[in-house]
Amino acid sequence: MSTLIQVLAVITAAVLITVGLLEAFRYKDQRLHPIFLIKPEDTAAVRLWAVNVGFYNIVWGLLGISGVVLANAGEATVGRTIVAMMAIAHAILGMVLIISEPRLWISGIGQAFLPAVILWLMFAG
Repeated sequence: MSTLIQVLAVITAAVLITVGLLEAFRYKDQRLHPIFLIKPEDTAAVRLWAVNVGFYNIVWGLLGISGVVLANAGEATVGRTIVAMMAIAHAILGMVLIISEPRLWISGIGQAFLPAVILWLMFAG
């Protein structure tokens, strides 16, 4: 796995962890309304989903970092597979976000772009 792929994987993982923390712990913050589209009156109703989606993103991010660590610890195939899984999942999930909520197209592109680049670098060469 090239250094570029590893750097992009770590950046993707860091973004996933950061967004996951915001989703899980700051979903009530109205300054984040443009990102999450959660109205103050809806925070109790969406708590379960917001927290769970946040932790999904945190776990995916931790997996991406673990893939890079494993690749550099002599487990190249395992590490590459984990990074590819993270990238495949988030390239698809970004597209799903765009399709399911077109108002969040920027977030969807943000979620899918680096993973798509990672996959292209992994499999196009």
